[in-house]
Amino acid sequence: MATSSSTQLEIQLDEDDDLIFGAGSGWVEARTSCEHLASLLSDLVHIPTPDTPCNRCHQPSENWLCLCCKDVLCSRFVNKHMLQHYQQTNHSVALSYSDLSVWCFKCDAYLDAQVIPQLRPVHEIAYILKFGQAPPVRTVEFPKAEGNQADATSGS
Repeated sequence: MATSSSTQLEIQLDEDDDLIFGAGSGWVEARTSCEHLASLLSDLVHIPTPDTPCNRCHQPSENWLCLCCKDVLCSRFVNKHMLQHYQQTNHSVALSYSDLSVWCFKCDAYLDAQVIPQLRPVHEIAYILKFGQAPPVRTVEFPKAEGNQADATSGS
């Protein structure tokens, strides 16, 4: 059975959407805000080291740090202890010790820890603990406003 041109167009648009949003490539855009950060601990400067095993099953890798209580638990790809922790406690924000990404269970999304001010310190500490040095600084480019560049450089 032949597909109509409108069906082919819909299929093409769906494929384009995957590329735009990164679903087809595995790339995911992290959120730059989250309304669930009020539950974060105030002291996230003193955290367990990235080699800390899961507090429940003692799995040594694929562990997450709960940013609401500092519990270290394994990922959904191991024994799902961090997911169970969220379901039992409603602690929704966690940092992966594998790749230092931050996940919000309530938003069902990654959070950009380098952009969100409340997450930057814990991300930096985790990076230092994991790699022994400060993370590289990420630069952000802002679009130049037309007509204002000359004013900014002339000092007037």
